[in-house]
Amino acid sequence: MKAAIYGRLSDEDRNKQFATDDSESIQNQKLMLTQYATEHGWEIYDIYTDDDYTGADRNRPEFNRLIKDAEAHKFDIILCKTQSRFTRELELVEKYLHNLFPLWGIRFVSIVDNADTEVKGNKKSRQINGLVNEWYLEDLSDNIKSVLTNRRQNGFHIGAFALYGYKKDPDKKGHLIIDEEAAAVVREVFTLFSQGYGKTAIARMLNMRGIPNPTEYKRQKGLRYKTSHRKNSTLWKYFAISDMLVNEFYIGNMVQGRSESISYKTQIVKPRPKEKWIIVPNTHEPIIDRELWDKVQEMIAEKVKPAYNGKIGAFSKKVYCASCGYIMRTGKTKSHNRNKEKVEYRYFKCSNQHVCPGACVGAYINYDKLEKTVLDEINKMAKEFIDTDEVAAKIEWNTALNEQKEQTLEELSACQAKIDECSKGLRDMYMDKVKGLISDFDFADLSKSITEQRIELEKQFGEISDRYDTIEKKIAKGYNRNELLEQYKNMDHITREAVEALIDHIVVSKREKGAKTQQIDIFWNF
Repeated sequence: MKAAIYGRLSDEDRNKQFATDDSESIQNQKLMLTQYATEHGWEIYDIYTDDDYTGADRNRPEFNRLIKDAEAHKFDIILCKTQSRFTRELELVEKYLHNLFPLWGIRFVSIVDNADTEVKGNKKSRQINGLVNEWYLEDLSDNIKSVLTNRRQNGFHIGAFALYGYKKDPDKKGHLIIDEEAAAVVREVFTLFSQGYGKTAIARMLNMRGIPNPTEYKRQKGLRYKTSHRKNSTLWKYFAISDMLVNEFYIGNMVQGRSESISYKTQIVKPRPKEKWIIVPNTHEPIIDRELWDKVQEMIAEKVKPAYNGKIGAFSKKVYCASCGYIMRTGKTKSHNRNKEKVEYRYFKCSNQHVCPGACVGAYINYDKLEKTVLDEINKMAKEFIDTDEVAAKIEWNTALNEQKEQTLEELSACQAKIDECSKGLRDMYMDKVKGLISDFDFADLSKSITEQRIELEKQFGEISDRYDTIEKKIAKGYNRNELLEQYKNMDHITREAVEALIDHIVVSKREKGAKTQQIDIFWNF
């Protein structure tokens, strides 16, 4: 029998002389597991170790290599110190230990907590271990959030990287000091804007001089800084200048908590409303003095133009340049018509060719032309796809589907409530066990039926969820497109509501010289 040894250390290790060394904990795990395998006559296929990773991290490199090798059945047994070393998520316990590993012919063994998939009566203990580990992750996440919030509220910098213009103080944790090289650029940006230069013009000046933008600057300093920018990540952009000019960080105020994670199970974050940001004044030395700051804010306020009709633009953040892939900006211009009257025109244009010549060939389109193109396409599709009698039938059919959808949602809610009751019951019993009110034996016995009930409810929840997804697909396939086209056909002017409902994004190409037509690609939501 071949055994694969897996070890993991979650906390940041402080007993390693070099980053590439194994921690003392990992070394101990290796020694214990190797000895156990030898005593049982198992041949060690390979040793997989993840240092400084949490049990909820699904992107552990050695963990994923272990799973890949297990699927290929390169060994027969996975050996860990505890089940939590492998994972702290109950979902992964069910996925691998109780489903995929038996399917692949892999036995899972953890020494300390006696988890062994070959022992038939051991499954409930593994599920309880998984449940307790899940609670641990949730509580740990809440505790960490509480600590970080407290530190932010006390003016300590929390983050892997300092804002452009600053660097971490090597002598005082959580404190920032000025990075003079970058700070000089920040001062120049504020000064140029106060002298009347536009944001695009400032970006172009910095690019022409070869000054790296904040992302590239961090990389050049050896920091492993990553962004989601699509192209030209080394160039200064309009929005980089715009964000810099309104950031209170540069007048000595610590601004944090601008985003938050959706769940402790994912690294996806979402923005928080400004009123929930944590702002602590006078925590570090300012780069911009108050007089210059106030002048810039006053100029920005004067230049702010309200959106058309006081609402968000119909195509806002929906129109992209085909050349460089960036969002095209909207603007207004005045010109004379045939009657020599001044007429105001709206347009979309890509400013990248102005920000850095040669980076983009640029794209430009008149707003009215874009609006007419979109309206024509909507009406064209409406004529092709919509038959009045068919639409009426589909609407009637989908009324029944929507009723089924509502009923299914109620079933999901009721099932989830029962699952939550089971979880609360297990949690309460676990706390009684910790307090010594019930013995380990009584806890295992009492929790057995509740755990079985929860597993059955989770199975029901999955079945109801599948039914809900099927109804959603039926509605989307048989009704959504035609109903939307019926709703928005024959419009005189495009609305934001229509764009949101129908269009994912629009890509505009530059009109070739002498050409009468311009390439416009509309990507629909259906």
